[in-house]
Amino acid sequence: MDKNDEERRVTESQPVLETRIEGEIAYLTFNRPEKRNAVNDAVVDALRAFFSDIPTGVRVAILSGNGGHFSAGLDLSEQVRREPLEVMRHSRNWHAVAQLVQLGGIPVVAAMTGAVMGGGLEIAAACHVRVAEPDVRFRMPEGQRGIFVGGGASVRVARIIGADRLTEMMLTGRAYSAEEGERIGLVHYLAESGGALQKAEELARQIASNSRAVNYLVIQSIARIANMSAEDGLYTESLAAALSQTGADAEEGLRAFLEKRQPKFG
Repeated sequence: MDKNDEERRVTESQPVLETRIEGEIAYLTFNRPEKRNAVNDAVVDALRAFFSDIPTGVRVAILSGNGGHFSAGLDLSEQVRREPLEVMRHSRNWHAVAQLVQLGGIPVVAAMTGAVMGGGLEIAAACHVRVAEPDVRFRMPEGQRGIFVGGGASVRVARIIGADRLTEMMLTGRAYSAEEGERIGLVHYLAESGGALQKAEELARQIASNSRAVNYLVIQSIARIANMSAEDGLYTESLAAALSQTGADAEEGLRAFLEKRQPKFG
């Protein structure tokens, strides 16, 4: 067995998505550092498996990448010539998995480092809170690869930064820094070098202390309301308010406020 075969064997023996659960927080880590965590079908399948069956007791997930990069996007080295229908199915599978990340029922915090490009940015855009270290670079290089986006960027990324800015990114291959990403909405929190995971953990613990029901309503309602007419959105908001204000968590939240203490939600 030559050196390349040995490296391939070792790589294939490792999970492409490491999963670790500590209390109420699940740590999901892209684990293809030799590929800058480029996303292949196995990674997509691993995300689907986790978010389709979230372990009991997990209230928040943190998504990050090993080896200094969040994800450099779609693994083009594993792409083969496909017929149009096969490309369509591949793209729709990405859409379904990103939908699970966004609407699976628990908040997801992205701890971003290094490359956050193409499909990596599409996955990050499905996360609810995004933290970036100074070395982060955002790019949508598909235009320079002769392909159009297929993992949801034209919807999710465009809603964050605007269709006009996404068009320019794809046409020119422009890279945005972490600070620029914060300015245009790709980043919610800037962390120090080496500090993205620590900041993500701090935020995850804070989010986990919220009412589980309200976290669920926030995830499920706001993105959908954004797609509705104003009148339908206001009606849906009233339904969510009614659900949130009539249970044990609402009683505990009000009691804690009156007693000047932190609430303890179930």
